Amino acid sequence: MRVWPRHWWPRTLGAQLVAVAATAMVVSNVAVGIWFAATQEQITEAAITERLLDRAVSAATLLSGIPAREREAAVQTMSSGPWRFRLVYGKPVIHPMTDEEARYAARVRAMLPPERAKQPIAVSFRTGVLPPAAGLPNAMARSGTIVEVTLPVVRRTELVSGFSRPASPSWPLEVGIAGLVAMVTTSMGAALVARRIARPISQLAAAATEAARGGAAPRVPEEGPDDVRRAAHAFNLMTDQVSRTLESQRQLLSAVGHDLRTPITAMRINSEFIEDVELRERIQKSLEELQELTEAVLSAGRGAGGEKTRKIDLAALIESLCTDMDEMGEPVSWSTHAAAPITCRPNEIRRAVRNLIQNAVAYGSRAEVCLDAKPDCYDIIVEDDGPGIAETDRKRVFEPFVRLEASRSTETGGSGLGLTLVKAIAEGHGGHIALENRSERGLRARLSLPLEPAGA
Repeated sequence: MRVWPRHWWPRTLGAQLVAVAATAMVVSNVAVGIWFAATQEQITEAAITERLLDRAVSAATLLSGIPAREREAAVQTMSSGPWRFRLVYGKPVIHPMTDEEARYAARVRAMLPPERAKQPIAVSFRTGVLPPAAGLPNAMARSGTIVEVTLPVVRRTELVSGFSRPASPSWPLEVGIAGLVAMVTTSMGAALVARRIARPISQLAAAATEAARGGAAPRVPEEGPDDVRRAAHAFNLMTDQVSRTLESQRQLLSAVGHDLRTPITAMRINSEFIEDVELRERIQKSLEELQELTEAVLSAGRGAGGEKTRKIDLAALIESLCTDMDEMGEPVSWSTHAAAPITCRPNEIRRAVRNLIQNAVAYGSRAEVCLDAKPDCYDIIVEDDGPGIAETDRKRVFEPFVRLEASRSTETGGSGLGLTLVKAIAEGHGGHIALENRSERGLRARLSLPLEPAGA
């Protein structure tokens, strides 16, 4: 099935409503104009034919009452404009008529007195040229549909009345101007209605986009038609509920974190009194893992929570982080980049990039970090030489506590919250994180951050 290109069709609801209204008005005007022209032509032709028949009968009656020597002068006097009259002498010649011509001949017969109605009458329609009237040298010939009516005047004298019926008039300029005015007026009315409908929907879409990007969704004005008003009201209720739920989760995580830190600290202090060195080290290692897991859960839960945004040099932040990790013996390389000003929460961005680099080192042997500047965002790219991630698992790795050691490394480790935290930070800034396998080998992580974060 062929899909026709639709780049010519307006994309916004308001513009589509205006286009539909204007198109409907044009189509209706054209249809009315065609109907009017067709019916008006029929009415005009019928009226003209009735006038012709009446005038022909009147002329024949008039000529029958004046002396024969004055009839030719009278015929010439009556011939003017689209009318031509002439007298024919001798035995009448009857030509065959069509059904329409015979019908008009019957109507002429009904207009005549009974004694003259019995004589031959003929009506003919032909296309041709009506010659100038005799005795009028400056008169012009007329072309078009010629209607001729042959009527008896007196015995052996007939009057042939000819009439040049004008062509159907073209649509006057006034009709076009009226159609244009109607289209403009309708379009303006449609624009007002479209604005009333489309503006709340646009505000609703903008608020939903802001919420999807992780920002604080503004309340949508509950205005417009009932359906749109109900949708805005439902959206406001939903965002209020989501905000309350998220706030409850943050408070719960803060309380849990506080409650966990206290016993972990006490257990770590008490572990110092264990005399068995091996047992003490195992317990302390377990406590450290528990502490790291608690901090990771709290960070993932907070996402883009409390830190204030400020303008920094993103390239300098990443370079500093890569330098620190390189000095710690991590195989990390950084491609130098020009200054990259951005408004963000720098500690969160540092944590997200560190998690990506640590994953690349742990599962891909090394990390190559670079920065790609775009008109509206920056892409932080981290590549490794590992086996990559199957396409079916690229979304699942962002879920909490999901690890793919079997597919990416034979070693275990980590809490499974690193990429979850990266995703939360990216979305909290209005950006996103994407994973893709490199064509040669390895995985490429692309962290996209807008120049201005959501909810900044």
